[in-house]
Amino acid sequence: MHILVTGGAGYIGSVVVEELVRRGDQVTVYDNLSQGHRAAVHPGAAFVQGDLADKAALTTLFDEGGVHAVMHFASHTLVGESMQAPFKYLGANVTNGLNLLQTMVGHGVKRFILSSTANLFDQPVRMPIDETEPIVPGSPYGESKFILERVLYWLDQIHGLRYAALRYFNAAGASQERGEDHDPETHLIPLVLQVALGQRDHIVVFGSDYPTRDGTCVRDYIHVVDLAQAHILALDALDEGSRTYNLGNGMGYTVREVIETAREVTGQDIPAVDGPRRPGDPPTLVAGSAQLRAELGWEPRYPELRDIVGSAWNWHRAHPHGYSA
Repeated sequence: MHILVTGGAGYIGSVVVEELVRRGDQVTVYDNLSQGHRAAVHPGAAFVQGDLADKAALTTLFDEGGVHAVMHFASHTLVGESMQAPFKYLGANVTNGLNLLQTMVGHGVKRFILSSTANLFDQPVRMPIDETEPIVPGSPYGESKFILERVLYWLDQIHGLRYAALRYFNAAGASQERGEDHDPETHLIPLVLQVALGQRDHIVVFGSDYPTRDGTCVRDYIHVVDLAQAHILALDALDEGSRTYNLGNGMGYTVREVIETAREVTGQDIPAVDGPRRPGDPPTLVAGSAQLRAELGWEPRYPELRDIVGSAWNWHRAHPHGYSA
């Protein structure tokens, strides 16, 4: 199968590409490199530098490529930034996604995987969050993903485009060759590991008075390789119809537990400083994956936080300056 991966030079996309190449698929990565890294693209994949805003380039790509399926990771992804720049998210994320989908439909490509988000659930009633939870997006970022999910529903009804939308929170960890390299970095685990590497003086804990077991926020972390495998299982199931899954480990870890695990893994002190709460941070967010497990047989290979942090630490030690080294 020839699979087009948009955003395949980014963190999650590059690991998905690695897994697809490993199993023998033909893969083309389409990425504008605004957030991704050319060095992150597996050498067994073709690479096209381009922007989803360029409809002519997309048409040329589909004209020439013989694409059978698309995995869509290319997106602006920062929740906090989306609260400051809503048009960037409600505009570019949606418009670029529509450009891609319209081109697919025009070329008869009918398999699509959407990298969605559990930010669709701002104030969930139940934990872990399953697919019956009412959708109330927590930011313009979450809203942009929800709009695309609704577009996909109608394209299925009208054009027979089969899709899977995977909603997850915090991808973490690394494969042996590919890890997390963002600028700016906003994710907890790589920030903590930057302290261990001596690149930061301390880690700030945003809020220590939440109603949780140690007063800090509880979040769901899923190993990026397990996440990649879930995307591939969903792709393989599309002949049986479209589907939407919430995806997570089903367990949560506090900020302090992440920091303490990083201390154990790295052997470094990792100073932590308490700071004020950040607006909009709920106490606990944990996504369930019972439906995905039952229907597709997915099981995480690396569910333990120590394994997740350990794989990230191995990658960051080998690439202390990311892909630029």
